[in-house]
Amino acid sequence: MNNVLILGGYGAVGREAADALTSMNVIVAGRNPDKARPIPGTTAMRVDATDPADLARALHGVDTVLMCAEIDNVRVARACVERGIHYVDVTASHPLLTGLEQLDEPARRKGATIALSVGLVPGVTNLLARICAERSTSQTEELLIGALLGSGEAHGPAALAWTLDGLGTLQGSWSMRFPQPYGERVVHRFPFSDQYTLPTTLGTPSARTGLCLDSRLVTRLLSAAGRPAVARLLHRPKVRALLLRALGAAHVGGDGFAVTVRSGTVRASFHGRRQSRATGRAAALLIRRLPGLPAGAGHIEQLVEPVTFLTELAAEGFALDLDDQLG
Repeated sequence: MNNVLILGGYGAVGREAADALTSMNVIVAGRNPDKARPIPGTTAMRVDATDPADLARALHGVDTVLMCAEIDNVRVARACVERGIHYVDVTASHPLLTGLEQLDEPARRKGATIALSVGLVPGVTNLLARICAERSTSQTEELLIGALLGSGEAHGPAALAWTLDGLGTLQGSWSMRFPQPYGERVVHRFPFSDQYTLPTTLGTPSARTGLCLDSRLVTRLLSAAGRPAVARLLHRPKVRALLLRALGAAHVGGDGFAVTVRSGTVRASFHGRRQSRATGRAAALLIRRLPGLPAGAGHIEQLVEPVTFLTELAAEGFALDLDDQLG
């Protein structure tokens, strides 16, 4: 576990992971390294992951790949598995995760671990969900997941595009209580992958994940995207391009975040500043644990003990609340 290749390593999440892994030989890769700020203690490499020959060159001598982009993820993971290379993915896209799960048997044969749902949402939320499910007195309770993200934090184009694509699919809303200073907030259902995978990995009847932003004004604007007329507008290329530019330029709100999971009367939360930092640090922590993890494809809640992992992650400057009982 000495050579780590981070694809999409120049983005906010990749940079955070690279910074946390400088005790290893970290190769930060992307298509345009000359445009990125250097990351101390790492090696830069130009890699076009869509080019099989370029990818094969980049994988030579690598032990682990951390995927921080959505560029042919399944094909990249398959190339890793064929070489016995561990693969870690932070994607929140359920269709991509479904494809990656199908590499379980090949990964077992090659002794490679495919770690999925590694980040904040999904990732930390999956671990909180496992804690709540195990502590709940009823096995029939639905998991309710709330993600409050900072609308003032800068995000890359890919993350903004994924968010925009999800705005037109919102269905339903409900209230979640977040740690202070946020309190009770209305969240709107958003297509984060955790709600689709957790019923299978934890054996719970169902799960729902809702999103809100620290800015109440921006959250209200976000909720309007679920209206059919607005959703249709979001699919028009010119409107989409305009909104992506606006989202990239506007930073209304702060950089705080909080995620909360509830199952019956049990609730657990994780919060702090800069969700990209939380995602990158969670991925780095998982990579440091890879030598002890089983081969095959698994989601983070299937690979690590949740309280121990989250306690160690919280030591990076975040807060973990596990004893919050509903009255």
